[in-house]
Amino acid sequence: MKVLHTSDWHLGRRLYGKKRYAEFEVFLNWLSDLIAIEEVDVLLVAGDIFDTSTPSNRAQELYYRFLCQVAALSCRHIVIIAGNHDSPSFLTAPQQLLKVLNIHVIGEAGEDPAAEVLTLKDSENIPQAIICAVPYLRDKDLRQAEAGESIEAKNTKMIAGLGNHYAAVAEIAESKLLETGNIPLIGMGHLFTAGGKTLADDGVRELYVGSLAHVSVEVFPACFDYLALGHLHVAQTVGNSSHIRYCGSPLPMGFGEANQDKQVIIIEFTSPTPAIREIIVPSFQSLKRITGDVSEIITQINSLKDANSSAWLEIIYNGKEVTANLRQLIDEAIADSHLEVLSLKNERIMAQVLERSHTRETLDDLNVQEVFDRCLDAHNVTESEKIELTFSYQEIVTALQQEDSNKE
Repeated sequence: MKVLHTSDWHLGRRLYGKKRYAEFEVFLNWLSDLIAIEEVDVLLVAGDIFDTSTPSNRAQELYYRFLCQVAALSCRHIVIIAGNHDSPSFLTAPQQLLKVLNIHVIGEAGEDPAAEVLTLKDSENIPQAIICAVPYLRDKDLRQAEAGESIEAKNTKMIAGLGNHYAAVAEIAESKLLETGNIPLIGMGHLFTAGGKTLADDGVRELYVGSLAHVSVEVFPACFDYLALGHLHVAQTVGNSSHIRYCGSPLPMGFGEANQDKQVIIIEFTSPTPAIREIIVPSFQSLKRITGDVSEIITQINSLKDANSSAWLEIIYNGKEVTANLRQLIDEAIADSHLEVLSLKNERIMAQVLERSHTRETLDDLNVQEVFDRCLDAHNVTESEKIELTFSYQEIVTALQQEDSNKE
């Protein structure tokens, strides 16, 4: 049996305002072709299918078209779990209809963990695998809030709650194994594990301070033959466990990811130890970050022009001279080429502005955390109080982000 593990598509995501639907479409077509060529039996999508809880019509069209394409192939089952960017109710609304196509969608944890345990069968109705499809677990799924709790107590409760949830799901799965015989037992999840690698602009929405960032590999039951994780955009194993993996995002979510090898993972269960292969995803749209003074930037642009590149550019000027006409120089340099500048940052001017007071800043210049930090500084809050207040603030922001606005 062959399984393909992918996650973090973030359909509908923009890059500096630039729409990327053509890029997403080419990727999904490539993935569909790969599934056909490899004769994949089961597709696992480990969360963050969409970039927002209210995806555009175009993003939805790409998603449902892909599901129809794959359902018509030899791939017998598709298992999808919700990530922290997804709306559970949106994903599960067509659940019963998709089930007819052997597409299983788990949007959120319910009262009965058995709902997250799926027995996948072949064309002759013989069990092929058992999937523990655990979606992104929200605060309310993991702990009962109590007044006056310390940060440490909250974190301890959340990690214990996550461990208990996985243990309950795994226990049900193992009982099913007694009925089905020795077939692969595969786990899924969408969370941040300890030591996970991230990048500055990879778009991974941080959970509030502490919390699930301290989840270690020991939390997961030892019974899984493979654990397909989502949330982190850098492909990596968890700890020293080669069978517990993040496949990473298939497209670079920001210029910081531009030089990464993106991948999907194929797991073949032909022996007691699964054979794991990393399949590199082609680059469908070149991203280039150019840094330097004017001369260095122009030289790099000319090199890209000579190569007939159609890259999207993030240009960072860090020269010593104040260059007021930087935009004009860049526009002239890329004229008559297929290059497109998505972002131009003049660090020299930015540094001058930052040396002044913050009086000219607008809310557009700051993110929500920076606004809160400025508020604490303005009220002379002590360092010890900042820790507690920051945790509480981020807890509130996370709760707002996790609210399923589509539910009713």
